[in-house]
Amino acid sequence: MSNVEDLLKQHGKAIKEVYLDWENGTRIEEEVLEAMKPFYLEKQFGNPAITHRVGWETYDFYVKAKTTLAKPLNVQPQSIALTHSFTESNNLAIKGLAKMNKKRKKIIVSEVEHLSVIHTAKSMFSDDYKVVILPVSNDGTVNVDMLQEELDSETLLVSLQSINHEIGTIQPVREALEIVKDFDEKIFFHTDATSAFGRIPLDLSNLDVDLASFSSNRILGPKGIAGLYIKEGIKLKSIYEGQLSVETLSPDVENPALLAGFAKAVELQFKQFEEIREHTIKLRDKLMYGLHTSIERTDINGPAGNRRAPDNVNISFLGCEGEALTVDSSMNGIYASSGSACTSRVLMPSHILTAIGRKPEEAHGSLLMKVNRLNTEEEIDYVLEKMPKIIERIRSITGGIQI
Repeated sequence: MSNVEDLLKQHGKAIKEVYLDWENGTRIEEEVLEAMKPFYLEKQFGNPAITHRVGWETYDFYVKAKTTLAKPLNVQPQSIALTHSFTESNNLAIKGLAKMNKKRKKIIVSEVEHLSVIHTAKSMFSDDYKVVILPVSNDGTVNVDMLQEELDSETLLVSLQSINHEIGTIQPVREALEIVKDFDEKIFFHTDATSAFGRIPLDLSNLDVDLASFSSNRILGPKGIAGLYIKEGIKLKSIYEGQLSVETLSPDVENPALLAGFAKAVELQFKQFEEIREHTIKLRDKLMYGLHTSIERTDINGPAGNRRAPDNVNISFLGCEGEALTVDSSMNGIYASSGSACTSRVLMPSHILTAIGRKPEEAHGSLLMKVNRLNTEEEIDYVLEKMPKIIERIRSITGGIQI
């Protein structure tokens, strides 16, 4: 029997379950699944690039679905390239741009970007690129004064996330963009908008960024499909070798079923955008401040109020260890994560928490919880009832000393 099987057998299933790990894994809704079925079971499964009736019908749907994706972003559907994930979108934005613009050799990112941005930028070292990592404040806000100082005639790209995925910081993207374009309009600006799409208003035409990444699974759409907004006139080169089709940057991405699910998820998320936003803010504040006031020696990671993502709660429980937190919470039916998804099985502190000044032991003792439209106030009440006892138990075992 594997270790995972042992854990499942040992822990059993909690009487009540509350899922708050939406950052690392999401489900789809019934309406999304129903929207996808015809493209698996009926004639609409065709390749939109093929010139026969089934292909034409699929292509017609393809155009309409991309229009649905583009509408809440206030951009034209032809400006959206489909990809397999936001990680791929971020890779394409950086490497695809660099391949088309080889004269400038400097890329600027922040130290709290998703690792798909940081690692992609650093991979350019081998091609003689200079990569500048901007520091952040203790609530995760990027230092725009430092950005101003780093801009020069060699700068190709600035990549700054819209919202931090771990601590919920809403970054000053508009201010940063104005600084960049005032210095030199030829410098490109990319934003990883994955954690902002569907959570805050995101008018890309008004914001006037050059490139923006976003994803289906973060709004309860299917995994395996995402998008990259590319401003008109900007050229990227595919980072892949192989045959390309309707989509000219990513191979084998023309999956009508996934696109149908993505479009339906967008429709559902934005149909009641303000109501969903108010609902998640209410749950976020009840959970975050409820835990902070009911449990001693806790620190909220990230900013407060309207500078924080409406769905994000990240708290350090001093004197606790991350793995114990997630396991004990799981035994009580509360599912959250310690650290980021990409490093959750490695006992390394989150690079984002250490960037905002958390000591490794404080970072290890943090829980990331996210709420969305499927969560209820009753679920939050359950978490607030159980978590003080969970923390008390862990601290009693460790003596309150971080391990």
